[in-house]
Amino acid sequence: MLWELSIQKIPLAEVPIDDMEYDPAPVRPVVLVVDDERIIADTRAAIFTSWGYAVMTAYNAECALELARRNPPKVLVSSLSLNRMNGADLARVIQSKSVDCQVILLSGLTENDSLIADARDAGCNFTLLQKPIHPNDLQAFLPEIRR
Repeated sequence: MLWELSIQKIPLAEVPIDDMEYDPAPVRPVVLVVDDERIIADTRAAIFTSWGYAVMTAYNAECALELARRNPPKVLVSSLSLNRMNGADLARVIQSKSVDCQVILLSGLTENDSLIADARDAGCNFTLLQKPIHPNDLQAFLPEIRR
């Protein structure tokens, strides 16, 4: 048995626009979370997701650079101590491509201040926070970009 379909074609110009509802979901700012300790990166990513951000997670600087190239983040939250490339250098590269990206670097060591000073001398603006940090304290440093 053969089925016949009868499809009515309507020119696009005849489609009534007034009857259409358009309710786009709000755009969620992108946060790139970088830490070479997976459990820390994943936990931080879950926290940012619960705050309403779209989150990309990277476990090394190379992956972070590729993710940032494909989808420039609004906020970079990275450990200062990473393998092969430190967080300050990573942030410097990302900010050179995405100048409105806010950078928050996290470190458990105080001797990394020279890395931040070098980056600031190069014109970069970063926030350095001491690890461990409570999520509420971290949230206080985020830009007013949500909602």
